[in-house]
Amino acid sequence: MKLVVLAAAAAQLPLLAIACADHDRYFYARQAASSSAAAVSGASSAAPASSAASLPPQVSVSLLSQNPTAVPLSSIIPNQATTATIPLATTFAPGATPSGISGAPPLPDISSLNAANYPPMDKAPPTDSPEVQQWIQEVASTGISIPNISHALPTAAAAADQSRCWWTCGGCTRETDVTTCPQKLTWGLTYDDGPAFYTPNLLDYLDQQSLKSTFFTIGSRILENPRILQTEYMTSHQIGVHTWSHPPLTTVSTEGIIAEFGWTKKIIKDILGVTPNTFRPPYGDIDDRVRAIATAMGLTPVMWTRISASATFDTGDFNINGGTISSSEVIQNFNQILGNASTIDTGFIVLEHDLFQETVELATGYIIPEALAFQPKLTVEPVITCQNKPLSDAYIETNNNSTNPPASVSECR
Repeated sequence: MKLVVLAAAAAQLPLLAIACADHDRYFYARQAASSSAAAVSGASSAAPASSAASLPPQVSVSLLSQNPTAVPLSSIIPNQATTATIPLATTFAPGATPSGISGAPPLPDISSLNAANYPPMDKAPPTDSPEVQQWIQEVASTGISIPNISHALPTAAAAADQSRCWWTCGGCTRETDVTTCPQKLTWGLTYDDGPAFYTPNLLDYLDQQSLKSTFFTIGSRILENPRILQTEYMTSHQIGVHTWSHPPLTTVSTEGIIAEFGWTKKIIKDILGVTPNTFRPPYGDIDDRVRAIATAMGLTPVMWTRISASATFDTGDFNINGGTISSSEVIQNFNQILGNASTIDTGFIVLEHDLFQETVELATGYIIPEALAFQPKLTVEPVITCQNKPLSDAYIETNNNSTNPPASVSECR
C-alpha cells in the first residue's frame, strides 16, 4: 500500500471552505480526508487508524436490490480487511484496435514505458520543462484570451464575484459545462481518480451487467496502472482527463494548469494512442480561467448534476476512506439522488470514485444494483453516449468534429 500526501492541496482546502460557505456539506470534509491521501496502490486502502467508537454511525436504509456477494455495509469502513483484486479479464497486445471506435489508431507498445519520462507522481508538474513550454506556446497560439482571475487562495469577496463563474461557490456553469444527460432518467455513469488497485473489480462487475462508464483518470495513477487504462479503453469505456496530481485548479497558476492537463493528455495518448477531449476538474473546482485554458487545450468540462446548494449528485463515497461518512450514509445519499433524478426533466451525472476498496465495494455491491432495480427504469451509459454522441467523439484523433465540434471561447463565458 502506498500513501502519498499532497500537503499543498490539503493546506489550501480549509481556506477555500472559509471563502465559500454554501458549498455542499461533504465537499470540504472530503478534501481534508482525501487530498492527503490522493494515491493508493497495492493491497489496501489508505486511511487513518479508526476505532469503532470514532466511526460515523450507520443509518437505516431501504434497499431495492443488492449484489448477493456484497460486503456487509457494516464492514465497509476505514482500515477494513483487504481483499484480493480480480485479475484483468483481458490484456491487449500492441497494435490492437478497439471495436467500438471507428478509425482508432493501433494500441501503442507500452513495454518500454519509463516513469523517468514523466513528472514525479502526485506532485505538481514543473512548468519549465520543454514539453510544458511547448504546450504554453500552443495555448497562446490559439488566440483564446485567458481571464485575469487570480489563483491566490480565494477570499469571501472572490467567492461573491459572479463574473468569474466559480462552480465551487454557487454552482455557476457555462454552456460548455456538461452537467446532465439530455434524456430524462438517463444516468451518465462516471468514476474518478483511477485507474487504481480495485478498478479491475469494478470493470468485472460492469462487464457482468453489460454496462459502460466514463473514467476520469489521474496521470499519476495511469503511470502506475497503464494496463488497467488500456483495458478500460479497449472494452469501450470512455476515458477522460482528471489532471496529473489532483489539485483544486482555481488555486493553480495558468502555467501549472497547462502542465496538469498536458502531462495527463500525453500519458493517455502514449498508452492508448488517442487523446481525450473531456476532463473533470478535481473537487469540481472550476472558474472561467480554468474553462478558457481547457478550451485552448481541447478539453470540455464534465461536472456532476447539481439542482441546489444542498442537492448535488455526489454520493460522498470518497469520504468513507477518511472516516467522515458511513457506508450506509452513502447509500442514503444515492437513494436521495435517485429521488431527485425522478423529479427533473433531464438525465443526471453522479460523482463516484474507483480509487479505494470501499468505493468499489459500494458501487458493485449496492449502488449499481440499486440503480438497476429502480423504477421507472434508468438508462445507464457513459457521458459521451448520454450526450447522444458516438464513443469515437470522445477522443481528439477520432472525433470528426461534425457531431462534437470543439467548444468555442464564447461558450466559456
